[in-house]
Amino acid sequence: MNDNHVIDEETALLAHAKKQHKPTPLPKVQIGILLLFHLCEPITGQSISPYINQLISELDITGGDERKVGYYAGLIQSLFYLTEAIMVMQWSRLSDRVGRKPVLLIGLVGTSISILLFGLSQSRLQLTHLQSMSLKCVRRTGVMKSAIGELTDSSNRAQGFSFMPIMGATGAALGPLVGGTFSRPHERFPQVFGGQFWRDYPYFLPCLVTSGYVGVSFIIGLLFLKETVPKRIRDRRRSSLASRSITPVNGSSVLSHDGPLPLRELLVYPVIISISNYMTLAFLGIMLGALLPLFLAMPIHIGGLGFKPSTIGYVIGSYGACTGTFQALFFPRIVRRFGERRTFLRGISSFMPIFLLFPVMSSIAQRSGVNLVVWLCIVVLVSLMTIVDMAFGCIFIYVTASSPNKHSLGATNGLS
Repeated sequence: MNDNHVIDEETALLAHAKKQHKPTPLPKVQIGILLLFHLCEPITGQSISPYINQLISELDITGGDERKVGYYAGLIQSLFYLTEAIMVMQWSRLSDRVGRKPVLLIGLVGTSISILLFGLSQSRLQLTHLQSMSLKCVRRTGVMKSAIGELTDSSNRAQGFSFMPIMGATGAALGPLVGGTFSRPHERFPQVFGGQFWRDYPYFLPCLVTSGYVGVSFIIGLLFLKETVPKRIRDRRRSSLASRSITPVNGSSVLSHDGPLPLRELLVYPVIISISNYMTLAFLGIMLGALLPLFLAMPIHIGGLGFKPSTIGYVIGSYGACTGTFQALFFPRIVRRFGERRTFLRGISSFMPIFLLFPVMSSIAQRSGVNLVVWLCIVVLVSLMTIVDMAFGCIFIYVTASSPNKHSLGATNGLS
């Protein structure tokens, strides 16, 4: 190694990691708790997907025009992610200073309250406000990725991050099942939920169930989650946020940072490249996530398949179960065999046939109804979405590895 080599903010964290033949054992309990937290986001977010379009119709937001349902459903989800773009960076940078645990726990409390209030919504204003409020609280993915990055090393990081898409898939399976099964309980379970309250608020029960899970996760985290950023490091970051010095380490000149980097200095080439790819992947994934339940719910004559909320829940839930199983069994092996780059490219390229399947299914349904061919197309669609999810696991690894220094890990993940 050249003695004049300089390690600065453009040097990736993993560039000089020593190769290890045997992976370091994962801290299973701590990562398990973080994954319980991560499960809260897809469960709360996906639980509304089976009934959100019907809820918009019933609240008469569209004025009786079913063609406007997609617009308002998209508007609500757009506000959801706009709020994320505003808040997620702030929460992640805060976690670099005060620690991961308090930020995660605050998010769980807010999520539990906001999803309960969402079930009591009876106007468009309440829906959009509470969706945004829920996102301000629930979107702690950057903080969780930072914590997992701190709990792992180069030998087991792929294995650690492989569980995040698995939990996302699990939530994508359980959330729609909860939403589809427990929505309008006065019709499905009249013996138990036949009261007037359940008729006035037919979508409160699935919100209550998901809020209960978030509450249980909060208690487990409060009691058993350990802080991944030691107190002495947090104190040093707060007291010397901008301090820098040149220190010789093993013959190299190391530009050391005693705290998180300012945003301007965080935008180095490796960070920009990894986040740009993540932005593209997230854009396509969010668009697909909004389109699929809308396509399944809309009547056949305007281009959808006309499924009931319960059927939508089963379709989206089956996708979650399939991708979760696939990620658990094959993702680490595929990454070891083909590498992160090739796996990511194969995953993101699967969006092309996925979006082509929607007009094909619509055309068949309008001519022949929802027949066996349409269901086969749905099976192919679910299979391709499973391949897409591998790209998320790969990009998580890239973003973590691109962080300029370990003190800026939360901010880097917040940018993504």
